[in-house]
Amino acid sequence: MNTGKTLFAQVMEFVPWKTFSRIIARSNGDAGTRTLSSAELFRILAFSQLTWRESLRNIEACLGANAPKLFHMGLRSAPARSTLADALNSRDWRIYHALAMRLIARARALYADQYVLDDLDATVYALDSTTIDLCLSLFDWAPFRSTKAAIKLHTLLNLRGAIPAFIHISNGKMVDVRVLDILPVEAGSIYVMDRGYIDYKRLFALHQAGAFFVTRAKETMDARRVYSAAANRAGGIICDQRVRLNGYYAQKNYPEHLRRIRYRDPKTAKTLIFLTNNTALDAATICALYKCRWQVELFFKWIKQHLRIKRFLGTSENAVKTQIWAAIATYVLIAILKKELGIEASLYTFLQILSVSVFEKTPILCALGENLDETEDSIAANQMNLFDF
Repeated sequence: MNTGKTLFAQVMEFVPWKTFSRIIARSNGDAGTRTLSSAELFRILAFSQLTWRESLRNIEACLGANAPKLFHMGLRSAPARSTLADALNSRDWRIYHALAMRLIARARALYADQYVLDDLDATVYALDSTTIDLCLSLFDWAPFRSTKAAIKLHTLLNLRGAIPAFIHISNGKMVDVRVLDILPVEAGSIYVMDRGYIDYKRLFALHQAGAFFVTRAKETMDARRVYSAAANRAGGIICDQRVRLNGYYAQKNYPEHLRRIRYRDPKTAKTLIFLTNNTALDAATICALYKCRWQVELFFKWIKQHLRIKRFLGTSENAVKTQIWAAIATYVLIAILKKELGIEASLYTFLQILSVSVFEKTPILCALGENLDETEDSIAANQMNLFDF
């Protein structure tokens, strides 16, 4: 029998602990802490994500049943659920946000060689939000409806590797378009979003920052054609035009020309109208880029199915944000591990094996070796092929 490290310990080796220690020290995250440090809390939250623990009592019972193995997890002892609850409320969520962003930067470098579309070197982001419903009596800090609370995850997804580049957590009342005011903009990158983000003033700010956007036009759009380019009707492109907005305020908010592409889907016969400020790419590529936006919807569906972000271990705003950022950090950590070790199994298969084997003292590649050549059943095959990167 292998007497080496547990699978969980091997996963935790990919966490940049020195960087994490500096993050904790910079924010005085462990000031006055005696029982459960910020690093130990992250280990426990990562453990709960990998093993599908959904309550403090569940975590306490599971860790208590494996007390002799906790040393190999980096824990001194099994914490009581009251200790976990206090830690979730008192440890600043920004610590785990900073860790997640550090891991995201590392993952982005690893997946930089992946292309969203052939012969397209630019970085492509998909922007959207998803709502997580909550109980108003327990989460009164996140009002949404008169009888319901909710939070929104405004997410900017890097389509190279499906790695979230930016996440803003707000209450359910925040209008999606307002996230453009705080979005980190990279010159030369392409931002794909639906028509809920159309605000000409904000889009012009994106244009002035040197970035490109691709979105759908609203039905109420009022614009006049300036000139038309040749359109490939055989490929579904009805027209490719430069337009100028009508209306005093619209022209003031976006004083330059926009590119309008009318596309007819040959499969559904549905006509779509796209808006962009990119005049270099051909019309078919613009249409294909908007189709890639669907990957952010798959990302939301995937994380809601496989990460513990719909049931929370605490009810305070700090506890909720801590759990969400720890979940994102765990997800990105597994993506990093998968890429660096060259693991061929899908992310779904990888997580399923870890969920039942975290205490096994087996090398990760050996633990996955028996499953790499097997065909996944129909259930696994339906778990978002987007993540078979």
